[in-house]
Amino acid sequence: MCRKNIFALAGISPTMEVLTEEEGTRALALARNAISHALAHAPEPKVPDIRIFGEKRGVFVTLREEGDLRGCIGFPYPMMPLGSAIREAAVAAAVEDPRFPPVVKSEIPKLTIEVTVLTPPVILEGEPKERPQRIMIGKHGLIARGRGTSGLLLPQVPVEWNWGPEEFLAHTCGKAGLPGNCWKDPAVEFSTFEGQIFTEPEPAAADPGS
Repeated sequence: MCRKNIFALAGISPTMEVLTEEEGTRALALARNAISHALAHAPEPKVPDIRIFGEKRGVFVTLREEGDLRGCIGFPYPMMPLGSAIREAAVAAAVEDPRFPPVVKSEIPKLTIEVTVLTPPVILEGEPKERPQRIMIGKHGLIARGRGTSGLLLPQVPVEWNWGPEEFLAHTCGKAGLPGNCWKDPAVEFSTFEGQIFTEPEPAAADPGS
């Protein structure tokens, strides 16, 4: 059973078919099994024979260990079938996130995996000064693109950090390696997207007496 973050589900665009809870559970299992295959030589996971896993979707896989971020990589645009994207993003989050050393086999049981299935990004229209008013915290993720670089933050991030819209814009600028006030620059483009989030239950704490 997976834990669904309802705040993100409430805002999903009606034009995108959402995953059922069972499909979300299968997505999490696929991500975990892909990591186990890559790091622990477990059997190669098969993509569920379910139509939605064959549709092109953007997706991010986030790894946490004891509540701390351990890796997060994904595909913001629908470039490949969802099943393939989950497998590739999961392994990349484990071993290719440049902010962290690669995950090792012994860490796998300690990981909590989160899969965020994305709607296609939509350019945030209007004057830069209007951008904060056009962002809904808990619904929108952001992509900043300009000056030869880009950066993305998922919709759950400002909720976790209790940011308002201007803080969210500023931190997305920072994720792109740009100054925090870059959202006021009309030459920097922003896009919004929405996400359906599925999260594993946290691993049970080890018994200190065992």
